[in-house]
Amino acid sequence: MAVVRARESDINLLARLLRAEGEGEGNQGMLMIGNVGINRIRANCSDFKGLKTIPQMVYQPHAFEATTKGYFYQRARENEKQLARRAVKGARIWPSKYSLWYFRPSGDCPPTWYNQPLVGRFKLHCFYEPTGKECENVYNTF
Repeated sequence: MAVVRARESDINLLARLLRAEGEGEGNQGMLMIGNVGINRIRANCSDFKGLKTIPQMVYQPHAFEATTKGYFYQRARENEKQLARRAVKGARIWPSKYSLWYFRPSGDCPPTWYNQPLVGRFKLHCFYEPTGKECENVYNTF
């Protein structure tokens, strides 16, 4: 059962995002990027209020650097589609389990990002989880 609604075109779009943002991080890293995207839809808080669909999340201005780069426009492969389906069905792994932000710094992870604490690093990406009541929806179980 999906935790957000997704048509096949949405799966393809999310899969392209996973590939563009995290291909170098392997399957686990790409799934984590999917976690963050799905969390943004489910949380409905902070910079992500009103996001209800995968296209809204993917194309939110300034949300993902990959959407402004040519690499995002490569086709989704079956592997990324499977990872996108897993994310849509609610598969979550630490440190992205409840994260709404991630990025790839040139060095160490800063202790906060958008005023949210660092929860962990996977390979080259740092993940940040919200605190307080404003984003408590991200912690809801499915």
